[in-house]
Amino acid sequence: MKRMLLGVVAMVGMVVVGFSLVAQDAAKKPSKEAVERTRDTIKMLDDVYKSAVVLITDKYVHSDEDYAAGSATVDLFAAIKAKGWHVAELLDVTGDPYDSENVANDDFEKMAVEKIKQGEAFVEAVEPGKDGGFVLRAMTPVPVVLEKCTMCHEHYKAVAPGAAIGAISYAVPVR
Repeated sequence: MKRMLLGVVAMVGMVVVGFSLVAQDAAKKPSKEAVERTRDTIKMLDDVYKSAVVLITDKYVHSDEDYAAGSATVDLFAAIKAKGWHVAELLDVTGDPYDSENVANDDFEKMAVEKIKQGEAFVEAVEPGKDGGFVLRAMTPVPVVLEKCTMCHEHYKAVAPGAAIGAISYAVPVR
């Protein structure tokens, strides 16, 4: 009888521990809804940033002496990062970067660049953040959309229309 009672107690204990581990695991991941909200935010930011670059290039860049829209974008991304909103980086995917710092630096970026080069429009991964929360990492392609882009990037003339020459890498907190 004692053995049977001990067996029942042990089984109940295992079930409780099992449920506890499942609940703990679920608590370690952000909700599907939170990830979807963050994904929507990234897609909105991506549209705003790319629209701004095209607008700046179209309206204000007339020669290679003008301040390049890509440089303005890098400055904007630095200001946003400094304010703690999120991280966005403009990266080269051609293998011939304008600035040697504008290349994929970590495993996510290297994997995402390969997928962008294969034609994917949005690559993402949820990763642990530095504050104990989570960040949604994402990358989107940047194609040459204006002839003016080749003023600073002569080698872009050889790129097929619509092909990615760059990418924007995002790290946005999941809330």
